[in-house]
Amino acid sequence: MDDQYYMELAIAEALKAEQLGEVPIGAVIVHNEKVIATGFNLRESLQTTASHAELVVIDKANQIIGSWRLEDCTLYVTLEPCPMCAGAILQSRIPRVVFGAYDSKAGCVGSLMNLLEDNRFNHIATVQSGVLEQECGQLLTNFFKNLRGKRKSKE
Repeated sequence: MDDQYYMELAIAEALKAEQLGEVPIGAVIVHNEKVIATGFNLRESLQTTASHAELVVIDKANQIIGSWRLEDCTLYVTLEPCPMCAGAILQSRIPRVVFGAYDSKAGCVGSLMNLLEDNRFNHIATVQSGVLEQECGQLLTNFFKNLRGKRKSKE
């Protein structure tokens, strides 16, 4: 399996979020080349700040592995993690993160800063960015375009 394959699985998760009216962001955690957890954005459905796709999938993986440490895992996510999610990635000890689209407004894994590769922390993670970037970005572009269209039609 390769990064593109797992990112396609994360995109499938993002599409599940979109069907619920959520911002289409999906995530997958892989352990020893096996998908152990999948998740997607649930912020609107649950009305909780911490219901980002990364945090949802990290929580599931913690339960499956039976530990807060996800040391032998790779996280795949369709959008560059925000500062909250980057912090959770560091705290969970995930050693590798792969993301699709950059987030110029909130991304903290390369766009605004790179928290995951900052050696001032006691843990760092390697980052592979831009995997299926166009496909991941297009999901978000289409979602927000449709949302703006719905708002205009109500006015």
